[in-house]
Amino acid sequence: MVTPLPPAGTPLCRADEVRSGQARGCLPDEDGQDRVFIVRHGEVLHAWRNACPHIPGAPMAWKRHAYLSPEGTQVMCHAHGARFEPDTGLCVHGPCLGRHLLPVPLRQEADGWLRLA
Repeated sequence: MVTPLPPAGTPLCRADEVRSGQARGCLPDEDGQDRVFIVRHGEVLHAWRNACPHIPGAPMAWKRHAYLSPEGTQVMCHAHGARFEPDTGLCVHGPCLGRHLLPVPLRQEADGWLRLA
């Protein structure tokens, strides 16, 4: 089950905390699992739910902030080996081929904070 998100405007992290080719988990739930992760692909930030479409609600990372493939070029579900495009969320390899990660609306404030939109 995917844990509900808090309301729009909830702070996630600062944009400069997510460098190019990196990901960062945000909004831990009561079990300590991040509900959202943010990926910087080039200069663009993308936010996704921390839930593999192969098994709804299954967390993607094997440890905090570990959402990318070893090469750092794709989002990877470490439970199932599924790989996703970081900018579209499309699964390009693995058991959920052709399915998408759930996008999270994101906005960047003038002070650099990223918030739920």
